[in-house]
Amino acid sequence: MIKILALVMVIGGAIALVVGVLGIFGSLSTGLSPWAMAILGGVFFLSGISLLKYRKDTDVIDTENKR
Repeated sequence: MIKILALVMVIGGAIALVVGVLGIFGSLSTGLSPWAMAILGGVFFLSGISLLKYRKDTDVIDTENKR
């Protein structure tokens, strides 16, 4: 479950980061502030990568606790 959440955060963060950077440089106009999109995209992307890298999945934890 944690890995799925992390993957969603990475993909969503990457999309928001790209949209934010394109909005900052003027080639894409959205109704939101491009700086906010870029910052939130970076935060979500880094958080998702961190979750994928350092957290164990709930299935692995349950298996380790049964031993």
